[in-house]
Amino acid sequence: MSFTPPGFPAELRGGLPVVLVTGTSSGIGLALARELMQTDFRVVLTAHRRSIHKLEERGLTESSRVIIRAMDVTSKRDRDAVILEIERRWGGVDILINNAGVAYRAVMEEMSGVDEERQQDINYRGPMALCRRVLPHMRGSRWGRILNVSSVSGMMAMPTMGSYSASKWALEGASEALWYEMKPWNVRVTLIQIGFVHSQSFKNVRPPVARPHLEADRGPYREYYRNMGPFVEAKMQAAHATPEVIARRILSTLKRKSPPLRFPATKDARWFYFLRRMLPRRVYHLLMYLALPGRREWVQDK
Repeated sequence: MSFTPPGFPAELRGGLPVVLVTGTSSGIGLALARELMQTDFRVVLTAHRRSIHKLEERGLTESSRVIIRAMDVTSKRDRDAVILEIERRWGGVDILINNAGVAYRAVMEEMSGVDEERQQDINYRGPMALCRRVLPHMRGSRWGRILNVSSVSGMMAMPTMGSYSASKWALEGASEALWYEMKPWNVRVTLIQIGFVHSQSFKNVRPPVARPHLEADRGPYREYYRNMGPFVEAKMQAAHATPEVIARRILSTLKRKSPPLRFPATKDARWFYFLRRMLPRRVYHLLMYLALPGRREWVQDK
């Protein structure tokens, strides 16, 4: 797969853009890494230092145009070190793909402040800090692409996933503002909205630190936990979209001269996008509530 993004300046780095991707040790990030390594792009793959070894284990190695580095997106030191190396070696980042993310599962009342802050740091603050770090170069080049991997949770919320949704809504709002701000500079911003994916990624949806065994919980929200976890996992395992398919769809936006602000990358994301915008709000919320699993048991005393 070899292509040049439309409008990329031929005089800039020999027409070969530099791509920085976060969260490449598994799932969609790993699939993106493999797809990008088949292009002529200069590629920088990053993952948290706890999981960076997985790239080599899965056959991804460095070359003259591929750099692999450990980077915690919440660490300014890590971000600056990686960007500075890219600037010294290749001049700067032309395409930024913010893919790293984390999800903690709990009802809003029981979500700890620590877990909530960590979700905001990884899913929103870290990606936007990276955007701020690469934007001066993109503006100077009068060309750039920022792909922020979001979720259907950025346009809808479900019980036990409210804090995760809040972090994605923050990412969506900031990205929308950035779309307006960067358009005059020919820097395009796209939100990749992803729904259910057939992968093991649901195992990365974690219980809060203080409540590690939610399904065994005996508190007032026990039925929420017992029903929502299996419900979401079943939806993911039944999904037709795979990380590989989604990675190719994400990269297809780089072939567009004017990519959209929001790009639903799965069929269910397109469906939710339609429902949210076309149905009256009261009808939408009622339908979503009626679709929730085990809702009749939520407040029954056992």
